[in-house]
Amino acid sequence: MSGERRKSVLAWHPVIRNQLLAIVAGVLLFASFPPRPLWFLAPVGIAVLVLVLRSGVSIRGGFGYGFLAGLGFLVPLLPWIGVYVGPVPWLALAAVCALYIGLFGALSRVVLRLPVAPLWIAAIWSLTEWFRSSFPFGGFPWGRLAFGQSGGIFLPIASIGGAPLVSFAVALTGAGLAYLVASRTRKAVAVAAVASVLGPVIGLALWPTLPGMNSGNRTITVAAIQGSVPRLGLDFNSQRRAVLDNHVRRTQQLASDVDAGRAPQPDVVIWPENASDIDPLRNQDAYDEITETSEAIHAPILVGAVLLNDDRTTTNSVIVWNGADGPGDRHDKKIIQPFGEYLPWRGFFRHFSSYADRAGYFVPGHGNGVVSAAGVPIGVATCYEVAFDRAFEESVRNGAQLLAVPTNNATFGDTEMTYQQLAMSRVRAVEHGRALVVAATSGVSAIIAPDGSVISQTQLFTPDALVAKVPLRTGTTLATRLGPIPEVVLSIAAGAAVVTALVRRRRDRVTPNTPAIAGREDLDVRDD
Repeated sequence: MSGERRKSVLAWHPVIRNQLLAIVAGVLLFASFPPRPLWFLAPVGIAVLVLVLRSGVSIRGGFGYGFLAGLGFLVPLLPWIGVYVGPVPWLALAAVCALYIGLFGALSRVVLRLPVAPLWIAAIWSLTEWFRSSFPFGGFPWGRLAFGQSGGIFLPIASIGGAPLVSFAVALTGAGLAYLVASRTRKAVAVAAVASVLGPVIGLALWPTLPGMNSGNRTITVAAIQGSVPRLGLDFNSQRRAVLDNHVRRTQQLASDVDAGRAPQPDVVIWPENASDIDPLRNQDAYDEITETSEAIHAPILVGAVLLNDDRTTTNSVIVWNGADGPGDRHDKKIIQPFGEYLPWRGFFRHFSSYADRAGYFVPGHGNGVVSAAGVPIGVATCYEVAFDRAFEESVRNGAQLLAVPTNNATFGDTEMTYQQLAMSRVRAVEHGRALVVAATSGVSAIIAPDGSVISQTQLFTPDALVAKVPLRTGTTLATRLGPIPEVVLSIAAGAAVVTALVRRRRDRVTPNTPAIAGREDLDVRDD
């Protein structure tokens, strides 16, 4: 090997090392998510990524490392997207979402030399999570750091600042760990140490304050019905009658157990999303069958149904069915899923997948996210809605004392998707201090306490019924009262830090820490 070639390889070796470390950082973030109980890997993943970002000053290089970390995180997190539609939608979505983590890398490179840098880096993570949760097409919040913390010490932080503050705390811990490893002065070590332990200390301090199943103004007995589906895949909808019959059958079985004294009498029964894809307001057979079932169980049923509108669009609804009195209150899903329930730019995207034309023609509903059943105000977030902060925030502010997540995960097969969504529900329970009932067509259905613990849950693709006494609560958490304020404050702080750093960067265009070789990204862990 010639001397010039040897120099070239040596010059690029740190770049290759950092690229691999960025991917490892993303894989660590993925590994922290359910169903694995490895929540503590999330701050480690952030720490590895921040160490990589400290390796140089190039903003473009920071974007590249962040993008690689995003791929390492999101490609293994989202394969359920492509289970029945092929790899193109899955990989395309992962790549688009990875761009936001690339943005995190680029902006973090800008603020690395600011005082108290871990704080600004964590705020930038919050800013980019907000971007990804908002744009485009309403955003895609899946994979927020908070949703991997349902079993960890950061979870109680949701009660004071919601999911955004949990994500910030995880990122702050990770950034603090990176600077703790890299720092050489006493002051820098002290700042990094505080950043590393602040989140865990707050989480542990808040843990005893979380309400349990014995809290609340009174209790009611709820039942979650999981009727399951005839077979896996997108075509389960072609067996709509069989899906409805499954949920009727399992509810009537529960009614028999109640009559025989083998199960307690529920006050409210919750069916999953799409339990009746036959519009019961237009189909008399479905109407009669649901009415008979509600009468048999002696309780109102929250029925997940697809309703056909006069303009041939559809609405994803949850209807309170009050026995012989028929349908009552109704929640029409307000946050509908792009590329599933509707397809933006349908003519364009059908060039990439033959499944494009199978996307629905759903339209968003209206309302305040609350339905009344048996005199109880119940907050409803249907499936995809649970990923968005505003869904249950609106419900609880409008008086919801119990939360419900009717969901249909049958189209995603035997994947990790349902466990990822269950973790979101656990975060929401803590965020708003409410018991929460998950009813899924094919699983996992669950009863969740206000402190986020899972009281009971079902297995996948087995008919089942969960019955439990749950508390009704009227008080609100600080997170509910603050709403989006913590995320707004963090995002503004991140923006201000970036602007400040850019001004300083422009003023001090050439610094002693600038790599001497153009494009070289050596691991520079010197103090600021």
